[in-house]
Amino acid sequence: MVRKRVVVSGTVQGVFFRDTCRRVALAQGVVGWVRNLPDRRVEAVFEGADGPVQRLVDWARHGPEQATVAHLDIHDEQPEGLSGFTIRETPRA
Repeated sequence: MVRKRVVVSGTVQGVFFRDTCRRVALAQGVVGWVRNLPDRRVEAVFEGADGPVQRLVDWARHGPEQATVAHLDIHDEQPEGLSGFTIRETPRA
């Protein structure tokens, strides 16, 4: 079990990034969450087996068809044992 936190910058809000990310994660059997950030970036946490999590990280490098990913920050974290995959609310600035 591994956990990766990714922060994606570029044109990544308003292009179905979160919904597509959720669908890809569920198809890969990856749990976690995704949310927009107030500064127009997207943040996501992926937990699961190494291969499927890496596929989600690779997907986040380009996102859905309408997105333009300029940069991807990747952080290794300790798994928390999450269940499901949710779209979270944008935190307040």
